[in-house]
Amino acid sequence: MRLHVVNPNTTASMTAKIAAAARGVALADTVIDARQPAMGPVSIEGFYDEAFAVPGMLGCIREADRDGADAHIIACFDDTGLDAARAVAKAPVIGIGEAGFHMASLVAARFAVVTTLGVSIVPIEHNLTKYGLADRCARVRAAEVPVLALEERNADALGKISAEITAAIRDDRAEAIVLGCAGMADLAAELAATHGLPVVDGVAAAVTLAESLVRLGLKTSRLGPYAAPRPKTYSGPFSPFQP
Repeated sequence: MRLHVVNPNTTASMTAKIAAAARGVALADTVIDARQPAMGPVSIEGFYDEAFAVPGMLGCIREADRDGADAHIIACFDDTGLDAARAVAKAPVIGIGEAGFHMASLVAARFAVVTTLGVSIVPIEHNLTKYGLADRCARVRAAEVPVLALEERNADALGKISAEITAAIRDDRAEAIVLGCAGMADLAAELAATHGLPVVDGVAAAVTLAESLVRLGLKTSRLGPYAAPRPKTYSGPFSPFQP
């Protein structure tokens, strides 16, 4: 099968890291097609960045659909543009945030999320409520590490993330941790070994779930809000994205 993994920001090195994490857990016959848009922010940190990331990301999804993708994975923990992507994509779409939450809920009664910056806490909390998993999440914590600081293995960034996990176990009674950024994908195994609890990387979780959807032949329902958009004219720079 062919899985399209889209990094909604424009940083190619982050896309490469995400692709490596996806390939590390994918089945032997799964092809990982990783892309990032040509337009949009270099990183997504909060509501404002999300808004500008969505058009380019949707363009990648439409291109990957034409190229025969069996499923799409949105590799931003805020699940940037997930609902819009499900409405426009022919193949099923999974966000790494939703995938990480669900996977953690299967191995722990209470989990905590450790994300990058405080500006991302409320968007993640909104998603937890939307997905019906807010009661399972003990707390969303921010390590105050900018997304692009995760591009290289940075001891200071790793230390801040690890400190938040320690606090989540001690103060929030968390039994599992969900890493709240695709740029943390390469840290999950090390942090799990250090802290002695399950640490979920959303990229790996999404790949596994996407493979399951494809194998089961399940696709997005068109009987509700994910019905295909009605044809209409999109003007100006958005004209390439009209349905």
